[in-house]
Amino acid sequence: MSPLQITPISVAEGAPEVRLLDARPAGLDEAGLRAWARAQTAASEDAHVTRSYRYPYALVAWHSEPVGVDIERVEPCDAAFAELICTAPERADPTFTTEPDAYLTSLWCSKEALSKALGDAVRYDPRRLDSPMRWPDLRAGPWHATPLQTIPSHTAWLCWRRACTPAR
Repeated sequence: MSPLQITPISVAEGAPEVRLLDARPAGLDEAGLRAWARAQTAASEDAHVTRSYRYPYALVAWHSEPVGVDIERVEPCDAAFAELICTAPERADPTFTTEPDAYLTSLWCSKEALSKALGDAVRYDPRRLDSPMRWPDLRAGPWHATPLQTIPSHTAWLCWRRACTPAR
């Protein structure tokens, strides 16, 4: 069996720690990848941990504040998917018509990362959640977001709450 491949993902100072895991060098199946990802964060002293899987890859992140991460493979998206995930302004974005698959996959991925950071990805209706990719300067109040450079043909997003520092 080959050694496990872990790639740290560089993010801004004060941002969560993020790692990309690749199951292929070690010959792990999907269950093995999930166990490996859980093991990466099991010893974390940070209170907030998040994971995302798109076999053969996984992203793991941890932080002292709420955090969410998602990775997706860019694949063809149909009109029904767009209706399920987009707000009206998101459907009006020019990228929606010029690069629909990449745009919709990134949009979904950013919303999934945000909903994980908010606490429960299933609870949030993506049609009512503004995508972090459309936030000015990738910020909304204490919330920060960034696309992650990972694997070609994939998109990944990280969202986290930055601790507020009291005014002096």
